[in-house]
Amino acid sequence: MPLPTVAIVGRPNVGKSTLFNRLVGKRLALVDDRPGVTRDRREGDASLLGMDFRVIDTAGFEEDDPQTLPGRMRAQTEAAVREADAALFLIDARDGLTPLDEEIGRWLRAESTPVIVVANKAEGRAAEAGILESFSLGLGEPIAVSAEHGEGIADLFGALQPLIEREDFEEEAEDDEDAPLKIAIVGRPNAGKSTLVNRLLGEERMITGPEAGITRDSISLQWEWNGHPVQLVDTAGLRKRAKVEDKLERLSAADTRRAIDYAEVVVLLLDATRGLESQDLRIASQVIEEGRALILALNKWDVAENASSLFNGVKAALDEGLSQLRNVPLLTVSAKTGKGTDMIFKVAFEMREAWSRRVPTGELNRWFERAIEANPPPAPKGQRIKLRYITQVKNRPPSFVVFGNRTDELPDSYRRYLLNSMRRDFNMEAIPLRLEFRGRSNPFDRNRR
Repeated sequence: MPLPTVAIVGRPNVGKSTLFNRLVGKRLALVDDRPGVTRDRREGDASLLGMDFRVIDTAGFEEDDPQTLPGRMRAQTEAAVREADAALFLIDARDGLTPLDEEIGRWLRAESTPVIVVANKAEGRAAEAGILESFSLGLGEPIAVSAEHGEGIADLFGALQPLIEREDFEEEAEDDEDAPLKIAIVGRPNAGKSTLVNRLLGEERMITGPEAGITRDSISLQWEWNGHPVQLVDTAGLRKRAKVEDKLERLSAADTRRAIDYAEVVVLLLDATRGLESQDLRIASQVIEEGRALILALNKWDVAENASSLFNGVKAALDEGLSQLRNVPLLTVSAKTGKGTDMIFKVAFEMREAWSRRVPTGELNRWFERAIEANPPPAPKGQRIKLRYITQVKNRPPSFVVFGNRTDELPDSYRRYLLNSMRRDFNMEAIPLRLEFRGRSNPFDRNRR
Protein backbone atom coordinates (compact mmCIF):
# COMPACT_ATOMS: atom_id res chain seq x y z
CA MET A 1 0.00 0.00 0.00
CA PRO A 2 1.33 3.50 -0.83
CA LEU A 3 2.14 5.74 2.09
CA PRO A 4 -0.48 8.31 3.09
CA THR A 5 0.40 11.83 1.96
CA VAL A 6 0.42 15.08 3.93
CA ALA A 7 0.66 18.47 2.20
CA ILE A 8 2.12 21.53 3.96
CA VAL A 9 0.45 24.77 2.85
CA GLY A 10 0.47 28.40 3.89
CA ARG A 11 1.46 31.87 2.81
CA PRO A 12 5.14 32.60 2.02
CA ASN A 13 7.75 32.59 4.79
CA VAL A 14 5.75 30.93 7.58
CA GLY A 15 8.21 28.03 7.90
CA LYS A 16 6.76 25.35 5.59
CA SER A 17 10.17 24.16 4.34
CA THR A 18 11.59 24.20 7.88
CA LEU A 19 8.78 21.91 9.02
CA PHE A 20 9.28 19.74 5.92
CA ASN A 21 12.96 19.29 6.77
CA ARG A 22 12.07 18.55 10.39
CA LEU A 23 9.64 15.78 9.36
CA VAL A 24 11.90 14.11 6.78
CA GLY A 25 14.91 14.41 9.09
CA LYS A 26 17.10 16.02 6.41
CA ARG A 27 17.69 19.45 4.92
CA LEU A 28 16.10 18.57 1.60
CA ALA A 29 14.28 21.88 1.11
CA LEU A 30 16.07 25.21 0.81
CA VAL A 31 15.32 27.52 3.74
CA ASP A 32 15.84 31.27 3.74
CA ASP A 33 14.28 34.32 5.36
CA ARG A 34 13.25 35.62 1.95
CA PRO A 35 9.71 34.64 0.87
CA GLY A 36 9.08 32.59 -2.24
CA VAL A 37 12.15 30.30 -2.09
CA THR A 38 10.05 27.16 -2.70
CA ARG A 39 8.38 27.02 -6.10
CA ASP A 40 7.83 23.39 -7.06
CA ARG A 41 6.27 20.72 -4.91
CA ARG A 42 8.96 18.81 -3.04
CA GLU A 43 8.20 15.36 -1.61
CA GLY A 44 9.96 13.27 0.99
CA ASP A 45 9.35 10.27 3.24
CA ALA A 46 8.63 11.32 6.80
CA SER A 47 8.49 9.42 10.07
CA LEU A 48 6.80 10.99 13.07
CA LEU A 49 7.10 8.96 16.29
CA GLY A 50 7.00 5.75 14.26
CA MET A 51 4.18 6.84 11.92
CA ASP A 52 5.34 6.80 8.28
CA PHE A 53 3.90 9.04 5.57
CA ARG A 54 4.82 11.03 2.48
CA VAL A 55 5.12 14.78 3.08
CA ILE A 56 4.78 17.46 0.39
CA ASP A 57 6.32 20.93 0.72
CA THR A 58 4.40 23.45 -1.38
CA ALA A 59 5.03 26.95 -2.65
CA GLY A 60 3.71 29.91 -0.71
CA PHE A 61 0.05 30.50 -1.49
CA GLU A 62 -0.42 33.88 -3.17
CA GLU A 63 -3.27 35.70 -4.89
CA ASP A 64 -2.10 36.24 -8.46
CA ASP A 65 -3.28 35.74 -12.02
CA PRO A 66 -3.20 32.02 -12.92
CA GLN A 67 -0.90 32.76 -15.88
CA THR A 68 1.81 34.36 -13.74
CA LEU A 69 4.54 32.38 -11.98
CA PRO A 70 2.95 32.86 -8.51
CA GLY A 71 -0.41 31.88 -10.03
CA ARG A 72 1.04 28.67 -11.48
CA MET A 73 2.71 27.96 -8.14
CA ARG A 74 -0.68 28.36 -6.45
CA ALA A 75 -2.22 25.85 -8.89
CA GLN A 76 0.48 23.33 -7.89
CA THR A 77 -0.33 23.89 -4.23
CA GLU A 78 -4.05 23.40 -4.84
CA ALA A 79 -3.36 20.13 -6.70
CA ALA A 80 -1.14 18.89 -3.87
CA VAL A 81 -3.89 19.48 -1.28
CA ARG A 82 -6.57 17.75 -3.35
CA GLU A 83 -4.37 14.68 -3.80
CA ALA A 84 -3.29 14.51 -0.14
CA ASP A 85 -4.82 12.51 2.70
CA ALA A 86 -4.38 15.49 5.06
CA ALA A 87 -3.09 19.06 4.93
CA LEU A 88 -1.07 21.05 7.46
CA PHE A 89 -2.03 24.74 7.23
CA LEU A 90 0.89 26.71 8.65
CA ILE A 91 0.49 30.19 10.06
CA ASP A 92 3.05 32.41 11.78
CA ALA A 93 1.90 32.59 15.41
CA ARG A 94 4.01 35.69 16.06
CA ASP A 95 2.54 37.64 13.15
CA GLY A 96 -1.02 36.51 13.87
CA LEU A 97 -3.60 36.05 11.12
CA THR A 98 -3.19 38.07 7.94
CA PRO A 99 -5.82 38.65 5.22
CA LEU A 100 -4.00 36.07 3.08
CA ASP A 101 -4.21 33.51 5.92
CA GLU A 102 -7.95 34.10 6.07
CA GLU A 103 -8.21 33.69 2.28
CA ILE A 104 -6.31 30.38 2.47
CA GLY A 105 -8.59 29.29 5.33
CA ARG A 106 -11.71 29.96 3.23
CA TRP A 107 -10.25 27.92 0.38
CA LEU A 108 -9.32 25.01 2.64
CA ARG A 109 -12.77 24.93 4.25
CA ALA A 110 -14.25 24.39 0.78
CA GLU A 111 -11.95 21.42 0.11
CA SER A 112 -12.68 17.87 1.25
CA THR A 113 -9.13 17.16 2.49
CA PRO A 114 -8.91 17.12 6.33
CA VAL A 115 -6.95 20.13 7.58
CA ILE A 116 -4.87 20.72 10.72
CA VAL A 117 -3.96 24.30 11.58
CA VAL A 118 -0.33 24.50 12.72
CA ALA A 119 0.73 27.67 14.53
CA ASN A 120 4.47 27.79 13.82
CA LYS A 121 7.11 29.92 15.59
CA ALA A 122 5.13 29.40 18.80
CA GLU A 123 8.06 29.79 21.20
CA GLY A 124 7.47 32.31 23.95
CA ARG A 125 4.62 34.56 24.99
CA ALA A 126 4.72 36.62 21.80
CA ALA A 127 2.94 33.80 19.98
CA GLU A 128 -0.02 33.38 22.37
CA ALA A 129 -2.29 35.96 20.72
CA GLY A 130 -1.70 34.50 17.26
CA ILE A 131 -2.50 30.98 18.48
CA LEU A 132 -5.80 32.10 19.99
CA GLU A 133 -6.65 34.14 16.93
CA SER A 134 -6.22 31.11 14.66
CA PHE A 135 -9.35 29.50 16.16
CA SER A 136 -11.36 31.93 14.04
CA LEU A 137 -10.24 30.13 10.85
CA GLY A 138 -12.93 27.53 11.54
CA LEU A 139 -10.59 24.60 10.87
CA GLY A 140 -10.29 23.11 14.33
CA GLU A 141 -7.94 23.50 17.25
CA PRO A 142 -4.47 24.77 16.24
CA ILE A 143 -1.33 22.82 17.07
CA ALA A 144 1.41 25.06 18.46
CA VAL A 145 4.88 24.08 17.18
CA SER A 146 8.34 25.39 16.58
CA ALA A 147 9.56 23.74 13.39
CA GLU A 148 13.03 25.19 13.92
CA HIS A 149 13.45 23.86 17.46
CA GLY A 150 11.31 20.71 17.21
CA GLU A 151 8.77 21.76 19.85
CA GLY A 152 5.17 20.51 19.67
CA ILE A 153 5.97 17.52 17.43
CA ALA A 154 4.23 15.09 19.78
CA ASP A 155 1.05 17.19 19.61
CA LEU A 156 1.30 17.24 15.83
CA PHE A 157 1.55 13.45 15.83
CA GLY A 158 -1.59 13.21 17.97
CA ALA A 159 -3.54 15.37 15.52
CA LEU A 160 -2.24 13.64 12.38
CA GLN A 161 -2.54 10.04 13.53
CA PRO A 162 -6.36 9.72 13.34
CA LEU A 163 -6.36 11.29 9.87
CA ILE A 164 -3.71 9.20 8.13
CA GLU A 165 -3.21 6.08 10.25
CA ARG A 166 -6.62 5.21 11.70
CA GLU A 167 -8.53 6.09 8.54
CA ASP A 168 -6.21 3.97 6.40
CA PHE A 169 -6.93 1.05 8.74
CA GLU A 170 -10.66 1.67 8.56
CA GLU A 171 -10.54 1.93 4.80
CA GLU A 172 -8.82 -1.43 4.51
CA ALA A 173 -10.35 -3.32 7.42
CA GLU A 174 -13.67 -1.65 8.19
CA ASP A 175 -14.91 0.97 5.72
CA ASP A 176 -14.06 -1.28 2.78
CA GLU A 177 -17.21 -2.78 1.28
CA ASP A 178 -15.46 -6.16 1.30
CA ALA A 179 -14.79 -6.04 5.06
CA PRO A 180 -17.09 -8.32 7.09
CA LEU A 181 -20.23 -6.67 8.40
CA LYS A 182 -20.21 -7.08 12.20
CA ILE A 183 -23.85 -7.62 13.16
CA ALA A 184 -25.31 -8.74 16.47
CA ILE A 185 -28.84 -10.08 16.94
CA VAL A 186 -30.28 -9.18 20.34
CA GLY A 187 -33.65 -9.20 22.07
CA ARG A 188 -35.70 -10.60 24.90
CA PRO A 189 -35.59 -14.35 25.62
CA ASN A 190 -37.52 -16.50 23.14
CA ALA A 191 -37.88 -13.76 20.50
CA GLY A 192 -36.50 -16.19 17.91
CA LYS A 193 -32.88 -15.06 17.62
CA SER A 194 -31.33 -18.52 17.28
CA THR A 195 -34.11 -19.62 14.94
CA LEU A 196 -33.30 -16.64 12.73
CA VAL A 197 -29.59 -17.51 12.72
CA ASN A 198 -30.36 -21.10 11.73
CA ARG A 199 -32.62 -19.89 8.92
CA LEU A 200 -29.87 -17.60 7.62
CA LEU A 201 -27.20 -20.31 7.77
CA GLY A 202 -29.46 -22.95 6.29
CA GLU A 203 -28.59 -25.43 9.03
CA GLU A 204 -29.44 -26.18 12.65
CA ARG A 205 -26.33 -24.47 13.92
CA MET A 206 -27.94 -23.11 17.10
CA ILE A 207 -30.06 -25.06 19.57
CA THR A 208 -33.64 -23.82 19.60
CA GLY A 209 -36.80 -24.68 21.44
CA PRO A 210 -39.78 -23.25 23.31
CA GLU A 211 -37.79 -22.84 26.52
CA ALA A 212 -36.51 -19.32 27.12
CA GLY A 213 -32.79 -18.80 27.73
CA ILE A 214 -31.35 -21.73 25.78
CA THR A 215 -28.55 -19.55 24.36
CA ARG A 216 -26.08 -18.52 27.04
CA ASP A 217 -22.92 -17.46 25.23
CA SER A 218 -22.65 -14.94 22.43
CA ILE A 219 -21.79 -17.10 19.43
CA SER A 220 -19.87 -15.49 16.56
CA LEU A 221 -20.28 -17.06 13.12
CA GLN A 222 -18.65 -16.31 9.75
CA TRP A 223 -21.18 -16.17 6.92
CA GLU A 224 -21.85 -14.60 3.53
CA TRP A 225 -24.87 -12.70 2.28
CA ASN A 226 -25.03 -12.30 -1.51
CA GLY A 227 -21.25 -12.62 -1.69
CA HIS A 228 -20.62 -10.10 1.10
CA PRO A 229 -18.82 -11.42 4.23
CA VAL A 230 -20.75 -11.15 7.48
CA GLN A 231 -19.67 -11.77 11.06
CA LEU A 232 -22.93 -12.78 12.71
CA VAL A 233 -23.32 -12.86 16.49
CA ASP A 234 -26.21 -14.65 18.20
CA THR A 235 -26.68 -13.50 21.78
CA ALA A 236 -28.44 -14.54 24.96
CA GLY A 237 -31.83 -13.00 25.69
CA LEU A 238 -31.90 -9.87 27.83
CA ARG A 239 -34.46 -9.73 30.63
CA LYS A 240 -35.11 -6.90 33.05
CA ARG A 241 -32.22 -6.65 35.47
CA ALA A 242 -34.56 -6.95 38.44
CA LYS A 243 -35.57 -10.41 37.23
CA VAL A 244 -32.02 -11.64 36.70
CA GLU A 245 -31.04 -13.56 39.82
CA ASP A 246 -28.97 -16.46 38.47
CA LYS A 247 -25.23 -15.77 38.25
CA LEU A 248 -24.97 -17.53 34.88
CA GLU A 249 -27.72 -15.34 33.44
CA ARG A 250 -25.92 -12.25 34.69
CA LEU A 251 -22.77 -13.40 32.92
CA SER A 252 -24.76 -14.09 29.75
CA ALA A 253 -26.28 -10.60 29.88
CA ALA A 254 -22.81 -9.07 30.27
CA ASP A 255 -21.63 -11.15 27.30
CA THR A 256 -24.52 -9.77 25.23
CA ARG A 257 -23.61 -6.21 26.16
CA ARG A 258 -20.03 -6.86 25.00
CA ALA A 259 -21.41 -8.19 21.71
CA ILE A 260 -23.36 -4.94 21.25
CA ASP A 261 -20.21 -2.92 21.88
CA TYR A 262 -18.31 -5.03 19.33
CA ALA A 263 -20.94 -4.82 16.60
CA GLU A 264 -21.34 -2.22 13.88
CA VAL A 265 -25.05 -2.89 13.37
CA VAL A 266 -27.41 -4.38 15.96
CA VAL A 267 -30.68 -6.08 15.03
CA LEU A 268 -33.20 -5.95 17.87
CA LEU A 269 -35.60 -8.84 17.32
CA LEU A 270 -39.13 -8.28 18.62
CA ASP A 271 -41.79 -10.93 19.15
CA ALA A 272 -44.77 -9.89 17.01
CA THR A 273 -47.10 -12.00 19.13
CA ARG A 274 -46.25 -9.86 22.16
CA GLY A 275 -45.75 -6.47 20.53
CA LEU A 276 -43.35 -3.84 21.83
CA GLU A 277 -42.54 -4.06 25.54
CA SER A 278 -40.66 -1.74 27.88
CA GLN A 279 -37.70 -4.11 27.94
CA ASP A 280 -37.40 -3.78 24.13
CA LEU A 281 -37.14 -0.01 24.50
CA ARG A 282 -34.48 -0.40 27.19
CA ILE A 283 -32.41 -2.64 24.92
CA ALA A 284 -32.84 -0.21 22.00
CA SER A 285 -31.74 2.72 24.17
CA GLN A 286 -28.69 0.76 25.27
CA VAL A 287 -27.72 0.10 21.65
CA ILE A 288 -28.09 3.80 20.78
CA GLU A 289 -26.10 4.89 23.84
CA GLU A 290 -23.28 2.60 22.72
CA GLY A 291 -23.35 4.44 19.39
CA ARG A 292 -24.31 1.44 17.25
CA ALA A 293 -26.56 1.47 14.19
CA LEU A 294 -29.93 -0.07 15.11
CA ILE A 295 -32.48 -2.08 13.15
CA LEU A 296 -35.72 -3.39 14.65
CA ALA A 297 -37.27 -6.54 13.22
CA LEU A 298 -40.74 -7.83 14.13
CA ASN A 299 -40.33 -11.61 14.13
CA LYS A 300 -43.07 -14.26 13.90
CA TRP A 301 -44.89 -12.02 11.43
CA ASP A 302 -46.38 -15.12 9.80
CA VAL A 303 -48.59 -15.68 12.86
CA ALA A 304 -49.19 -12.05 13.86
CA GLU A 305 -52.81 -10.94 14.27
CA ASN A 306 -54.12 -7.59 13.01
CA ALA A 307 -50.81 -7.05 11.25
CA SER A 308 -51.40 -3.53 9.96
CA SER A 309 -52.64 -2.23 13.30
CA LEU A 310 -49.78 -3.96 15.11
CA PHE A 311 -47.13 -2.45 12.82
CA ASN A 312 -48.53 1.08 13.14
CA GLY A 313 -48.79 0.72 16.91
CA VAL A 314 -45.19 -0.42 17.27
CA LYS A 315 -44.03 2.39 14.97
CA ALA A 316 -45.85 5.01 17.05
CA ALA A 317 -44.51 3.56 20.30
CA LEU A 318 -40.96 3.68 18.93
CA ASP A 319 -41.31 7.32 17.90
CA GLU A 320 -42.43 8.14 21.42
CA GLY A 321 -40.11 5.84 23.35
CA LEU A 322 -36.93 6.49 21.30
CA SER A 323 -37.08 10.26 21.13
CA GLN A 324 -33.28 10.48 20.74
CA LEU A 325 -33.48 8.85 17.30
CA ARG A 326 -36.02 9.09 14.48
CA ASN A 327 -36.91 6.76 11.62
CA VAL A 328 -35.15 3.68 12.98
CA PRO A 329 -35.76 0.95 10.37
CA LEU A 330 -38.65 -1.33 11.40
CA LEU A 331 -38.83 -4.56 9.38
CA THR A 332 -41.22 -7.51 9.43
CA VAL A 333 -39.69 -11.00 9.25
CA SER A 334 -40.40 -14.63 9.89
CA ALA A 335 -37.44 -16.65 11.13
CA LYS A 336 -39.55 -19.78 10.65
CA THR A 337 -40.32 -19.26 6.95
CA GLY A 338 -37.40 -16.96 6.04
CA LYS A 339 -39.66 -14.22 4.70
CA GLY A 340 -38.15 -10.74 4.98
CA THR A 341 -34.76 -11.92 6.27
CA ASP A 342 -32.89 -10.69 3.17
CA MET A 343 -34.07 -7.15 3.86
CA ILE A 344 -32.29 -7.19 7.23
CA PHE A 345 -28.89 -7.38 5.54
CA LYS A 346 -29.72 -4.99 2.72
CA VAL A 347 -30.64 -2.37 5.32
CA ALA A 348 -27.70 -3.32 7.57
CA PHE A 349 -25.11 -2.64 4.88
CA GLU A 350 -26.77 0.72 4.13
CA MET A 351 -26.77 1.59 7.83
CA ARG A 352 -23.08 0.73 8.20
CA GLU A 353 -22.25 3.01 5.29
CA ALA A 354 -24.06 5.94 6.94
CA TRP A 355 -22.58 5.05 10.34
CA SER A 356 -19.06 5.21 8.85
CA ARG A 357 -19.58 8.51 7.05
CA ARG A 358 -17.16 11.42 7.36
CA VAL A 359 -18.46 14.83 6.29
CA PRO A 360 -15.86 17.07 4.57
CA THR A 361 -14.83 20.02 6.75
CA GLY A 362 -15.85 22.63 4.18
CA GLU A 363 -19.30 21.14 3.62
CA LEU A 364 -19.80 20.78 7.37
CA ASN A 365 -18.98 24.41 8.17
CA ARG A 366 -21.08 25.75 5.30
CA TRP A 367 -24.01 23.83 6.78
CA PHE A 368 -23.12 25.16 10.25
CA GLU A 369 -23.15 28.78 9.06
CA ARG A 370 -26.55 28.30 7.40
CA ALA A 371 -28.01 26.63 10.51
CA ILE A 372 -26.84 29.46 12.79
CA GLU A 373 -28.04 32.12 10.36
CA ALA A 374 -31.49 30.49 10.19
CA ASN A 375 -31.73 30.22 13.98
CA PRO A 376 -29.08 32.22 15.91
CA PRO A 377 -28.07 31.08 19.41
CA PRO A 378 -29.96 32.77 22.26
CA ALA A 379 -28.52 35.62 24.35
CA PRO A 380 -29.05 34.73 28.03
CA LYS A 381 -28.96 37.85 30.25
CA GLY A 382 -28.37 39.92 27.15
CA GLN A 383 -24.98 38.34 26.38
CA ARG A 384 -24.78 36.55 23.09
CA ILE A 385 -23.37 33.06 22.70
CA LYS A 386 -21.00 32.89 19.74
CA LEU A 387 -20.54 29.53 18.01
CA ARG A 388 -17.45 29.71 15.82
CA TYR A 389 -17.04 26.45 13.93
CA ILE A 390 -17.69 22.71 13.92
CA THR A 391 -15.42 19.79 13.18
CA GLN A 392 -15.91 16.04 12.90
CA VAL A 393 -13.55 14.29 15.27
CA LYS A 394 -14.39 10.68 14.35
CA ASN A 395 -16.86 8.43 12.61
CA ARG A 396 -18.40 5.08 13.53
CA PRO A 397 -20.59 6.75 14.82
CA PRO A 398 -20.20 10.26 13.37
CA SER A 399 -19.02 12.51 16.19
CA PHE A 400 -18.74 16.30 16.04
CA VAL A 401 -17.43 19.11 18.26
CA VAL A 402 -18.74 22.69 18.17
CA PHE A 403 -16.34 25.40 19.38
CA GLY A 404 -17.46 28.76 20.68
CA ASN A 405 -17.71 30.93 23.74
CA ARG A 406 -20.06 30.39 26.68
CA THR A 407 -21.24 27.08 25.19
CA ASP A 408 -22.09 25.81 28.68
CA GLU A 409 -25.00 28.28 28.68
CA LEU A 410 -26.57 26.87 25.52
CA PRO A 411 -30.07 25.56 26.32
CA ASP A 412 -30.85 21.92 25.52
CA SER A 413 -33.43 23.06 22.99
CA TYR A 414 -30.75 24.72 20.86
CA ARG A 415 -28.47 21.72 21.10
CA ARG A 416 -31.37 19.54 19.90
CA TYR A 417 -32.02 22.03 17.08
CA LEU A 418 -28.46 21.63 15.75
CA LEU A 419 -28.49 17.86 16.16
CA ASN A 420 -31.87 17.41 14.46
CA SER A 421 -30.87 19.78 11.63
CA MET A 422 -27.69 17.80 11.09
CA ARG A 423 -29.60 14.51 10.98
CA ARG A 424 -32.06 15.92 8.44
CA ASP A 425 -29.64 17.81 6.19
CA PHE A 426 -26.99 15.07 6.04
CA ASN A 427 -29.52 12.22 5.77
CA MET A 428 -28.40 10.61 9.04
CA GLU A 429 -31.73 10.47 10.86
CA ALA A 430 -31.58 6.76 11.65
CA ILE A 431 -28.06 6.54 13.10
CA PRO A 432 -26.71 7.80 16.44
CA LEU A 433 -24.70 11.02 16.30
CA ARG A 434 -22.45 12.59 18.91
CA LEU A 435 -22.45 16.38 19.28
CA GLU A 436 -20.18 17.98 21.89
CA PHE A 437 -19.75 21.66 22.71
CA ARG A 438 -16.50 23.18 23.89
CA GLY A 439 -15.88 26.68 25.13
CA ARG A 440 -12.58 28.47 25.25
CA SER A 441 -11.17 30.89 27.79
CA ASN A 442 -10.25 33.33 25.05
CA PRO A 443 -9.51 37.03 25.69
CA PHE A 444 -10.70 37.83 22.20
CA ASP A 445 -14.14 36.52 23.18
CA ARG A 446 -14.30 38.73 26.23
CA ASN A 447 -13.38 41.78 24.20
CA ARG A 448 -16.12 41.09 21.68
CA ARG A 449 -19.00 40.66 24.08
